[in-house]
Amino acid sequence: MSETKTFRLAVIPGDGIGKEVIKEGMRILDYMAEESEDKFSFESDYFPWGCEYYLENGKMMDEDGVEQIRNHDAIYFGAVGFPGVPDHISLWGLRLAICQGFDQWANIRPVEFLPGVPRRLNHPNVDELNWILVRENSEGEYSGIGGRNFVGRGTGNEVAVQSALFTEKGCERIIRFAFDLARTRNRKKVTSVTKSNAQQYGMVLWDEVFARVSKDYPDVETDQRLVDAMAAEFVLHPEDLEVVVASNLFADILSDLGSALAGSLGVAASANLNPERRTPSMFESVHGSAPDIAGKGIANPIGTIGSAALMLDHLGLKEEAVRLNKAIEETTRQGILTRDLGGSYDTVEVTDAIIQNLAKVKAEV
Repeated sequence: MSETKTFRLAVIPGDGIGKEVIKEGMRILDYMAEESEDKFSFESDYFPWGCEYYLENGKMMDEDGVEQIRNHDAIYFGAVGFPGVPDHISLWGLRLAICQGFDQWANIRPVEFLPGVPRRLNHPNVDELNWILVRENSEGEYSGIGGRNFVGRGTGNEVAVQSALFTEKGCERIIRFAFDLARTRNRKKVTSVTKSNAQQYGMVLWDEVFARVSKDYPDVETDQRLVDAMAAEFVLHPEDLEVVVASNLFADILSDLGSALAGSLGVAASANLNPERRTPSMFESVHGSAPDIAGKGIANPIGTIGSAALMLDHLGLKEEAVRLNKAIEETTRQGILTRDLGGSYDTVEVTDAIIQNLAKVKAEV
């Protein structure tokens, strides 16, 4: 018998519904490990970081938090943010601290239209739509460069400056990542999104790098759009989309639009990757902590469970990732949906159904 492969996970439930959906995601992972016939297992270390930790300790995570999780194989993240802690503190103090600390420069966010989910998009072939956002995740508009009230101008006269950072290396690595990803898909196409007519320095650099890199991929179709035109394209001509690559801010916004069109932010998965695998990558749903429904048991766990599928794929468990995605699809096809999708099932019931369908999918295979 081959030796069981054990993966060390750093689990950070975070705030609000993050704690609820991470619990369900771990139920899925533990179930799959138990019935893998000793192929793999998970060793999970939980970290209590988040807004409650901040209110008690004055910081979102331990001072050496990044070092504590550096040697884990992956990070499973719930959500961050809760009333009483300003959003810029919670985001920069935890999620961005991990993303930037580990140089997780590639963020991928699939847009998938699951069967049985009420349609938010009026399109004749909505079931065939499937595209993926590739987000530059280390610089751009989220570089944290700037300041406020530089010369103390007095009440009502404060000045704030927020600068975006674009480097040629940063642009090139994410654009090449998008082209390499496109080569793995049935339709080989990359669409670049900028606002270079108005942002004439950083995004013109992006455009120039995109044009240069595209010459190395003659087999991949290319397209370019300004971000406002791309927002309309998501609604009017989504059939033209395959791999969409954009800056930190633009891809963040467009991915939420795509998730909403697919039914709900609750179904959207994502991965923050260090493609060189020098540091652990982090997997999280796109939705936030949703404090208004926290503790009610009605949060949609699909985005977090779909993120677990991305994690399985990243860890080399590709067949298991495919199987989990099929189980999610079968669950929504059966109409087992949470309230955000017009259903009446709770968080645990949806997870129970996915586990049952995992067994069904395995039996069919």
